[in-house]
Amino acid sequence: MNRKQWLEEIGKVIDSKDAEKFASYITENGTFKFGNNDAVIGRKPISDYVAVFFTMIISSEHKVVNFWDTGDNIIWQGEVLYTRLDEKKVNVIFTNIFYMNGSLIDKYLIYIDNTPLFAN
Repeated sequence: MNRKQWLEEIGKVIDSKDAEKFASYITENGTFKFGNNDAVIGRKPISDYVAVFFTMIISSEHKVVNFWDTGDNIIWQGEVLYTRLDEKKVNVIFTNIFYMNGSLIDKYLIYIDNTPLFAN
């Protein structure tokens, strides 16, 4: 599987709202940081955190716009189309930075402004 397919697979897992499968991409003691929120450390806490986020949306659709792979690090430039709980659709751009440890993500950093997702 090439890197773009791998990123698309992660996007599909997120879009399926499967928090446990999502967390399986991260090392057992990995770090997950979503925007300006505090970092979450550990696979189970990450799964729990993401599961709560999934309750705040109806759905999401992730897209790979571009990516860069240095071998040790991956940068994913993307777009996500959220369907909010009020059924309004909101498109947001993001950049994810992955610090890899073998085939798993050790640090998963999401740079995003999710203000439109929660705005009235």
